[in-house]
Amino acid sequence: MARINRRKNRSQSGWRFILLLSLFHSFALSLFGQDSTRRTDEPCYRCRLRGLIIGETVVYAGTLYGLSRAWYNNPLTNFKFFNDNAEWLQLDKVGHMVTAYQITRLSAEAYRWAGLSDRKAALYAGLTGVIFQTPIEILDGFSPEYGFSVGDMIANIAGPALYAGQYLAWGELRIQPKFSFHYTRLAKERPNLLGKNWNDRWLKDYNGQTYWLSVNPSTFAGRESKFPKWLNVAVGYGIHDMVAAEKDKSIEMGFRPYRQYYLSLDVDFTRIKTRSKTLKTVFFLLNTLKMPAPSLEFNSRNGLRFHAIYY
Repeated sequence: MARINRRKNRSQSGWRFILLLSLFHSFALSLFGQDSTRRTDEPCYRCRLRGLIIGETVVYAGTLYGLSRAWYNNPLTNFKFFNDNAEWLQLDKVGHMVTAYQITRLSAEAYRWAGLSDRKAALYAGLTGVIFQTPIEILDGFSPEYGFSVGDMIANIAGPALYAGQYLAWGELRIQPKFSFHYTRLAKERPNLLGKNWNDRWLKDYNGQTYWLSVNPSTFAGRESKFPKWLNVAVGYGIHDMVAAEKDKSIEMGFRPYRQYYLSLDVDFTRIKTRSKTLKTVFFLLNTLKMPAPSLEFNSRNGLRFHAIYY
């Protein structure tokens, strides 16, 4: 179980990197604002791009060093694979995808600030999203306690591909992965695995996590559409009664794990018009989260349920 616990904590650590990158992004925008004209040949933009690359390299190297000290204490062994695709009813794989997507989204905005076009920023950020996760997966492969997870790697690529692919296909984001969390009683059943306090539970308790694909209908309906540009429709996925990584072990402990599917409304804050640079930054960061809203839930245990407010 120690192996499972440590792999789970590692898979969620990307959210802490997102928070760090968010602070860097917010600081940059508050200092320089968002420029509508981007020319990478201008000295100011070259300086920004150079500083950005240096800053990301330092943050990335420091993160890898800290994680390596925390997780890889034993000597490395021969490279091996580890199949964890059945764990947590695949919600952890969705988490990998969403984490990699958000890293890509934040990186792309930073590249735009540095003068790159939307297309180049999306491509460079896609590479950044993959590069951040890949060395950790490779180190897992050489670690005696872990193993290279093909499922994790596919999810790590899928997130950046979803971001970059939309800019290549449509020149904008129409489908955005998001995250929401609510407290569950299950954390008390196994606090070492699911979290002892609120700060741990939002990272560790998969039962309280929901991952969403938030779709903007107005972008598909055309310019003449009267559908509000800021209003999204979101489909979500969650799990419940999982007190161990394996479904069978959760059942042995007296629980009945099941999957949850949701349909809800959401807000695309980046499509709310404002001239305030501060509000633009706040709206950009808020778009990481699915907003609380009325939701329909379907699961195999309770059938169809309605939530007046779900998050």
